[in-house]
Amino acid sequence: MSAPLEGKVVLITGGARRIGAAVARHLHGEGANLVVHYRSSTAEARQLKRELADARADSVTLVQGDLLKPGHLAGLVKDAVKAYGRLDALVNNASSFYATPLGEIDENAWDDLIGTNLKAPLFLSQAAARELKKTHGAIVNIIDIHAEFPMKDYVVYNVAKSGLVALTRSLARELGPEVRVNGIAPGTIVWPEDDTWKDDLARQRIVKQTALKRIGEPEDIAKAVAFLVSGAPYVTGQVLAVDGGRSVMLG
Repeated sequence: MSAPLEGKVVLITGGARRIGAAVARHLHGEGANLVVHYRSSTAEARQLKRELADARADSVTLVQGDLLKPGHLAGLVKDAVKAYGRLDALVNNASSFYATPLGEIDENAWDDLIGTNLKAPLFLSQAAARELKKTHGAIVNIIDIHAEFPMKDYVVYNVAKSGLVALTRSLARELGPEVRVNGIAPGTIVWPEDDTWKDDLARQRIVKQTALKRIGEPEDIAKAVAFLVSGAPYVTGQVLAVDGGRSVMLG
């Protein structure tokens, strides 16, 4: 039996580590050739490429770039097509995440958080639209349950992810019928790498706010991405919460 994504080409932003790397591994395991974008995680990107190349040669291309520079985004699409001759899916995964309490918000934080979480997905989707229409492809945006349930002190991040929900639905209208556009809203999958929710009590409180009473795994998001890319031909304009039921508890 052929793999579900055999012969397909997927571009993943922020694909060198954490959730992005899990998505890359899973889609690669289903047969996809990958174009993995990264900004500064050079060592992780190269290690991921070596790992996946051991399983299937010439199946991963790395592209480095700053998503805050819109002029670079069309180049990512061109790199994908140059490497493999087509583009079947775009996963907008790259994201900045940090607190911006009201009263302390500055323009740099606005430009960074809106840029990575909303502006880049818009312009990259626009750049990819023509190629995705050729293959009747898909776009999957990694959003956040806090687009609907804002976190205190994360004003700009909340706004950016809420905008990404609207962008997902708008693009579904703009790019249909050829291209499907959906989003995934993770709950707690991996803990932030900074001091956010570092103490055990804070983490326990968050876990208790899930119906399943545990955090998720990056593979949970990866499986959802695979479903929306290849297993959901009549689904578009939707946001799937993968959060262990946390949004049910918060709502």
